[in-house]
Amino acid sequence: MSVKQRRYNILEDFDKVSNFLIDNYSIKKLNGCLLQPFWEYAHTNPFFNHKMTHRFGIWEDDYKVVAIVCYETDLGECFLFASERYEYLYEDMLKYAEEELSIQSQNKRKLRIWITDKQKVLFNMLVLGNYSKVDKRPITIYKYDKGFKEYILPEGYSVLSLEDEKDIKKMQHCLWKGMELSNKPEDCNMFNHSRLHFRKDLSTIIKAPNGEYACFAGMWLDSKNHYGYLKPLATSPEYRRLGLASVALMEAMKKTTYFGATYCFGGSNEFFSSMGFEVLGYREGWEKTW
Repeated sequence: MSVKQRRYNILEDFDKVSNFLIDNYSIKKLNGCLLQPFWEYAHTNPFFNHKMTHRFGIWEDDYKVVAIVCYETDLGECFLFASERYEYLYEDMLKYAEEELSIQSQNKRKLRIWITDKQKVLFNMLVLGNYSKVDKRPITIYKYDKGFKEYILPEGYSVLSLEDEKDIKKMQHCLWKGMELSNKPEDCNMFNHSRLHFRKDLSTIIKAPNGEYACFAGMWLDSKNHYGYLKPLATSPEYRRLGLASVALMEAMKKTTYFGATYCFGGSNEFFSSMGFEVLGYREGWEKTW
């Protein structure tokens, strides 16, 4: 095999990595949590450090991507994923991550690596490499064959899609307040129109009687692998405890069924378990200081 490693070029390689993640998706291994919607969402997150993406590593065989090392938003953390035939690359990938994606503080280096409990090869490597598990979060999915619960909106509220209304300022304000972000509302550009795979028609807005956007559920779709991906789900504080998030989530998931999705990825808090999401596995954070 003629595998070669090189640095990531954000302008040329984004689509290549997207296709790699879609083509090699497995519900058993979950791409080490590096799903294509996760990858694309990170790139358009206002906190994403675009200036350091040249530190990402790509491994190619005959110019075809077979492995990727990257962070979600910034240096100091990373994800590693190689297609099944190329898992022997993980040793080199881990070394690369330590050299390129770690951060330095007080003459020491630090790195957190995210894996799933399905990645046994990486698990063993991290244990031998003196990493310690510092975080563990459930990975949840909602299986559509169980049906969808019906929730009633309070009087005066309405359900819309992002295609029905496109008031970007209202959207920014809803996300800014709902996600309790520290930046300014106008900097909350998570849903700018540059996203290639984001589906405005699948996303759901709950509009309050006064015209404000009270809740938003962003929905992505991997049509090849038949799953939906919720990101983000945000309700402005003054509209919480009204059941709006439950309505938005169910409506967004229903829409994906028309395009062949059979389940949806959710979050890790108690809200999702109360909605009927099941634990599929666990995302683990492993950390090392040297």
